[in-house]
Amino acid sequence: MANIKSAIKRIDVTRKQTARNKSVKSEIKTYVKKFEQAIENKDSEKANELFKTVDKKVKKAAAKNIIHKNQASRTSSRLAKKLNSLNA
Repeated sequence: MANIKSAIKRIDVTRKQTARNKSVKSEIKTYVKKFEQAIENKDSEKANELFKTVDKKVKKAAAKNIIHKNQASRTSSRLAKKLNSLNA
């Protein structure tokens, strides 16, 4: 355990940030699973709605450096590809 006051504060801050980041990543994964379930059920209306939500959350997470910008792009691209194959 750290003895220096500033180090103790940094540990607390890091714990809070880690919890927040984990929550956001978990939320994104949940929405991706819901989206893939909608694709599997061929529910294009729900899939379109979920895609917008997932895309927004992924881009926001990338903007806040929770996930890497390339991961955000890759995720959006893969989901868009699945959505387009359903609508085609």
